[in-house]
Amino acid sequence: MRPSPSRSRSPADLTLLLFAFVVATVVAIAGGVAVRRVAPVIGAVVPQRQDRWHSTPTPTMGGMAIAAGTLAGFALVLARTDLLTWSGAWLPVGLAAIGMFIVGVFDDRLQMSPLAKLVSSLAIGAFFVFALAGAEPEGALPWWATLIGTIWFAGICHAMNLQDNMDGLAAGVALIAAAFMAFLLQPALGVPLVLLLVSLAGGLLGFLYWNRPPARLFMGDCGSLFIGAILGGTALVPAFRFNALSLVSPTVLVVLILVVPLFDMSFVIMLRRLAGRKASRGGTDHVSHRLASLGFSERSAVRILYLLGLVGGGTATLLAHGSTFDTTLPVVAIFAVAVVLLGLFLARVPAYNSEDFIALQKSSFAPFLKDLAFRWHFGQVMLDLVLITICYYGAYRLRFENDTLVAFLPYFTASLPVVLGCQLAGLYVSGLYQRSWETFGLRDLAAVGRAIAVGLPLSVLAPSYFYREIGFSYGVYVIDALLLSFAIVATRVSFRLMNLVASTRNKRSRRVLVYGAGSFGQLLVREMRANPDWQMNPVAFIDDDPMKARRWINGVPVRGDLAFLDAAIRRYSIDEVVLSSPKINGDVEHRIREVCASIQRPVKRLDMRIR
Repeated sequence: MRPSPSRSRSPADLTLLLFAFVVATVVAIAGGVAVRRVAPVIGAVVPQRQDRWHSTPTPTMGGMAIAAGTLAGFALVLARTDLLTWSGAWLPVGLAAIGMFIVGVFDDRLQMSPLAKLVSSLAIGAFFVFALAGAEPEGALPWWATLIGTIWFAGICHAMNLQDNMDGLAAGVALIAAAFMAFLLQPALGVPLVLLLVSLAGGLLGFLYWNRPPARLFMGDCGSLFIGAILGGTALVPAFRFNALSLVSPTVLVVLILVVPLFDMSFVIMLRRLAGRKASRGGTDHVSHRLASLGFSERSAVRILYLLGLVGGGTATLLAHGSTFDTTLPVVAIFAVAVVLLGLFLARVPAYNSEDFIALQKSSFAPFLKDLAFRWHFGQVMLDLVLITICYYGAYRLRFENDTLVAFLPYFTASLPVVLGCQLAGLYVSGLYQRSWETFGLRDLAAVGRAIAVGLPLSVLAPSYFYREIGFSYGVYVIDALLLSFAIVATRVSFRLMNLVASTRNKRSRRVLVYGAGSFGQLLVREMRANPDWQMNPVAFIDDDPMKARRWINGVPVRGDLAFLDAAIRRYSIDEVVLSSPKINGDVEHRIREVCASIQRPVKRLDMRIR
């Protein structure tokens, strides 16, 4: 590989990258104007359909603007420098991207079958891998590497294609991924490929001007496949230059950077197959759509996935710049567990049109998904297996340092099977696997305590017996107990927290003020949050007890007494007021209804009809 530029060229390189980014952005914005004018003339308009998210006919093939901006920014800088003479993988990546762009144009205009698109992407991927490896027999890849590389290229192309399911989503996610790849993989990619990624980021930013919600232009398959080819092809390059990164395999970094499209593709394909649907059939059952089904607005759903992409890129940055791979491995494992928990939570959420959810509920796999996160089950036990391993390893990392850690790690490896068996037995005996995650609360903490109380002594006694206290540390087990307790509680509470976030951010829910913060009011708030069919979001309490004023009860603030009712309704945009107790009657009820009538807010009373 050609050596990287010297330090004296760094400022110039940064200027060139900025120039390419700006050029790509401007060209993409201008290209969007042209595409929006031409698309209706040639019939490149996506009509409103039930299996799509948009509600109005929208011009498509905006990928032409993305490709034009990317290639313009890249070519202008390439022509003004000596980068054209650099040997490297930028030409195969560029040619593969153009090839997939052409496939996308044919699909946008002629509606290619899913099989034809798959074959085309695999064929282009195979030639791309051949171009990277070279024609010389000495440089040939093992057959399995060729196969994996070809499938990876096609998979990322189709992952980005699937990601284009909501306004601004695919472009924003790809922009984040391109930026992190350019930053983290630069030593293995070289300047030309970094320039290509930066140009792509600029083209995507320009396209977002037209594609942000509500979208005035779609990228089409020509855009998503072009983006996927650049990201997927660039991600393969470090595999041929592994020595360029000394700390960690770039494959892990790439998976973290591309976590959103990979997660969405895996999620959709798995659930469609379990529901008996074709994986190639479109629908509103993606991760973004299920977030919308929870009540998040379209913009909020897109921003959540942006945030997931940023967290994945941030985790990759931490991994790449950590002192050792072993130090940052627990962080990666925690992020992976969080993504799995999010997938389990969203798998239970009906798709926007409920079609996929109904099919899934009727499938033979429905009991598996229904029980996976709530009762003793294979999936939950496997998750705990990972948590026990992470916490036990983390305890060693916190207890020992440097050479001492190196000396003690063999005992971690040797004792891990015993610790896994003892602590899993403790979790089972405690009854924790019979408890629901959605209702996990303070009373369930006793089960966690029993699990640790059973598993910890066994974990201490068994290694102590086998190793006669050689390489043994009581501090490790104390730290392990604390870490495992936190991990178990955090995973069990995660579903309640996600339900809470979804209920409070639900745009379809009515904002409710509860009058009366006593036991009836607290019960009512819990039911509002637990029962999505009510479509109620408790925003505030009003209570006549001065001892409760300005306090938070069940996560809901008490805003004052009856005198503050009118101001609270106006300030917090309350949609309706609910009386929580039969004791709220007489003059107090009359005054409440009088205030609400003056500002046209309905008043309800807690009774069985609400249920």
